[in-house]
Amino acid sequence: MLTTEPLFLHFPVDDLPVVLTTDASDIGIGGVLQQEVNGQLRNLYYHSQVITSCQRKYSTMEKEALAIYKCLDRMRSFVLGRNIIIITDHCPLCYIMQKSIKNNRVNRITHLIQEYNIDKVVHIRYQYDCLPDYLSRYSKEPFDDIFDIEYGLASKSHSILSSATSNTDTKNLTSDSSVSSTNPNVLAIMTVRPRKNRVDYTEEHISDGNDVNSHHDYIGVSDSRHKRKTKLTSKLSQNFFDITKLQIEQDRDPKIHKIIKNISTTSRQHSFIFDDNILYKLLSCQNSSNRIIKVIYLLSSMINPLLRACHDDPLTGAHFSTDRMYYKIRSHFWLPRMKATIQRYVKSCSLCTQFSIDRVKRYSHLRFIPPPVGPFALISIDFCGPLPRTPRENQYVLIIADYFTRHITAISFPNCTAETAARALFDDFFCKFGIPSVILSDRRTHFQNKLMENLQNLIGYNHIYSTSYHPQTNGIAERFNATFVTQISKLQNAQHNNWDEHLQAVGFAYNTGVHKSTKFSPYELLYGRPARLPIHIPPREFTFLKPNDYFEQLKKTLRIFHQTSRENILLQQQANQAYYNKNRLDSQVKLEDKVLTRVYVSKGKLDPKFSPISKIVVEIHHPMYVVEDEYTHIRSQVHISDLRPIIFT
Repeated sequence: MLTTEPLFLHFPVDDLPVVLTTDASDIGIGGVLQQEVNGQLRNLYYHSQVITSCQRKYSTMEKEALAIYKCLDRMRSFVLGRNIIIITDHCPLCYIMQKSIKNNRVNRITHLIQEYNIDKVVHIRYQYDCLPDYLSRYSKEPFDDIFDIEYGLASKSHSILSSATSNTDTKNLTSDSSVSSTNPNVLAIMTVRPRKNRVDYTEEHISDGNDVNSHHDYIGVSDSRHKRKTKLTSKLSQNFFDITKLQIEQDRDPKIHKIIKNISTTSRQHSFIFDDNILYKLLSCQNSSNRIIKVIYLLSSMINPLLRACHDDPLTGAHFSTDRMYYKIRSHFWLPRMKATIQRYVKSCSLCTQFSIDRVKRYSHLRFIPPPVGPFALISIDFCGPLPRTPRENQYVLIIADYFTRHITAISFPNCTAETAARALFDDFFCKFGIPSVILSDRRTHFQNKLMENLQNLIGYNHIYSTSYHPQTNGIAERFNATFVTQISKLQNAQHNNWDEHLQAVGFAYNTGVHKSTKFSPYELLYGRPARLPIHIPPREFTFLKPNDYFEQLKKTLRIFHQTSRENILLQQQANQAYYNKNRLDSQVKLEDKVLTRVYVSKGKLDPKFSPISKIVVEIHHPMYVVEDEYTHIRSQVHISDLRPIIFT
């Protein structure tokens, strides 16, 4: 239909319905707008569009519905105000205009196309939906086969369309001569390119030698086949190690001559043997200590080719680990300090450095933040969300945690902007508990911005940030996020949208409970007394001789509480540190070393775990390191666990 007469598009005719045929594939959508005039189908509009990576994850029904919406939106000036018949090869969409479908995305599309006069949605089999199917696909090669099966637009589609338009009055229009020449019984005609001639040069096709041209053709095919075979074998295996040069290389080595001379001149038992003009090393078998095997003594000049063959070669090594490589070499060759040499070679492999997964605990020992001098000297802040939207429009929770008392302040908000964070800090914390000395947060834009910087300069506190992709730095706030989300999920209603009604109650219950680290409740460390709860009996009356006796008693109590709490925090931190550091290496990187950084964004299963672009260490604050890109000179702060040093052989 794209290449047959007439090649131009037609204008729509009033008072006649238009037919929109759509289809969707894994990479795009396509549609064609047509109109039947005097039994002839005229083309009005073609539409083809590549879908985004997010839309490619849609289900089949969602893609087909998206194709209908995109085509209608693109052809809006043609179809708005006209009667429309939609043809699709996805049967469940036939009822899209009649009843609700249990798919939120499809239902939203249904609401968007309500402005169009859609008479009905008709289903046809995919064999008769070839034109939109072709428009929805993209052929990279211009001469590739378009279709794998014989598509035909039979009279069956024509009968479907005729039944759909039987109730609509048509005007007698004079058709073009080019249109009238077509068969009125066929809905449409499409010219399909024939398949390429694929000749398989088997024995039946080999010439008997009488035809010179066929003989030369076959020779050309044989040569091209040989080239493809050579190319394929070079991809599968690369001959890094040439075993035929072994004897020649051993003859040139003076160290081997010395070993051979010792074997021939002394009668004592040696660990070497000279056989067939090749020096062997005698080793005990891996599975049996009584069995002795002989392996080839490898020279230093042939070590690197052998390591490349047993590691880089796809067929022999395939970049497997040190142990696999060691046992594979040990059964045939011997070289001094073999295990260490192999291990160093594997560590120096750039591909292994980028793609290998750590099978051990991440490097770096645990470093803890010392307890501050008192309450609200050091606080940490963090946003939790988005959570299900409540009737009050709340979706986020700002967590403010005190590092000394472990006191928590939680406030719910509809958003997590910088203005929201600044106003919450000022209204709900600074005006109630005073100005802290230090505020710790992550590096998100709602905390790291000009507004927060101006607030810091205006009020007078130090705002520090955790390392990127290392939330352990802000562990107090992050840990409470996990705790409170679990608690409010137990208290919410069946609609899961009233969690903000229980937020303050959950925060109070947390602040009045004994913390594992301090062995006190945050309320006690803050006010010098336990909170009165509904389960408690009425307190007794106390009489003080002087008005300031209560104040002196409160100071004494708080001093004891704070001192004991600080000691308990240190003991708990030391216990956590010992548990975390057990069987964990504390590797360090030197200044000006080249390293690779861990990749966190857009990482697929086959993507490298570490960036292939090397960076240079310019500052050391172990376990935090500042690295600089060699090309852009952009600096970033990275934790040691997200670095891999580059080892050069």
